[in-house]
Amino acid sequence: MEKKIINTIHAPAPIGPYNQAVLAGGQLFISGQIPLHPSTMELVTGSIVDETHQVMQNLKAILTEADLGFAHVVKSTIFLSDMELFAEVNEVYGSYFEDLYPARETVAVKGLPKNVRVEISMIAIV
Repeated sequence: MEKKIINTIHAPAPIGPYNQAVLAGGQLFISGQIPLHPSTMELVTGSIVDETHQVMQNLKAILTEADLGFAHVVKSTIFLSDMELFAEVNEVYGSYFEDLYPARETVAVKGLPKNVRVEISMIAIV
């Protein structure tokens, strides 16, 4: 199977041994994105709304680099530091999709990279 690495300067550079996304078998697997600003690599902090918008913008940049959009997303995973954040994150997340939402799970975890409050990964189809 052939795989193609997808990276863009419009999303944060990986902070470990992984790529922003891998295209394989007609599917794009996007690594979890946290609220890092791509040009400064600084965390966007403040409200969970601002943080979630930054995560979604990072995901959008990766999708765009692969000539795809949110309509191509078939699966998302949202990781939260606390389920109390669910409603606000859900509202922001939902605003990036039209009416054909992907499958999804949302889980609370003990910790996330750089102690952020939200991380989202996606799978899209070509």
